[in-house]
Amino acid sequence: MLINVKEYLLDTLPGEYHKVLQLPDVQIDTDKIKCMMINEVPPINPEDGFYGNSADPDYMRTTRELFQAAGIPVNSISEILDLGIYITTAVKIPKQQYTVPRELISQHLPLLEKEIELFPNIKVIMLMGDVAKTAFNEIAKRKTNKRVIPSGSTYKIRGLQYYYGQVRVFPSYIMTGGNILIEKSKRNMISEDIKEMMKILH
Repeated sequence: MLINVKEYLLDTLPGEYHKVLQLPDVQIDTDKIKCMMINEVPPINPEDGFYGNSADPDYMRTTRELFQAAGIPVNSISEILDLGIYITTAVKIPKQQYTVPRELISQHLPLLEKEIELFPNIKVIMLMGDVAKTAFNEIAKRKTNKRVIPSGSTYKIRGLQYYYGQVRVFPSYIMTGGNILIEKSKRNMISEDIKEMMKILH
């Protein structure tokens, strides 16, 4: 199914939300998506998002480097989409404080759930950070009465295999923000997770 994700999601919402939310403004063939990467929140400036129109969006700068460190020579979001990988955020508005309140995560669950349901051929879901992990566990609990990812620090639980039905689920780290490229250990772990994800897709 060929759709514009933003238009599809906005059609399900009242008009007052249309200017507030940052949704992926991209046309995709939903049948071709095999992996969904769920990050935390969009940036304050929409042009710096994964699908932003600036010459070098901030979110894509770190994402590109993480993929390249995993041995995948991508330079743009369109090249990532061509690999069958779709990137989104768990919450659809920028962060207002240091942490994202759980109530806000819960408010945005219906949109994330609709995004996940778009992809009938999904093989992998990557949860990039605690906000994504919390959101996905809430969705899973509503559908199956149990969480997919156990509680605990990501570095302690990431070595095990987790499944949501037939879909492999990876707990990983936030893939955006300048610090991720400085924190070598996290950068290496994300790149390792991306490598493992690519093995499953191919």
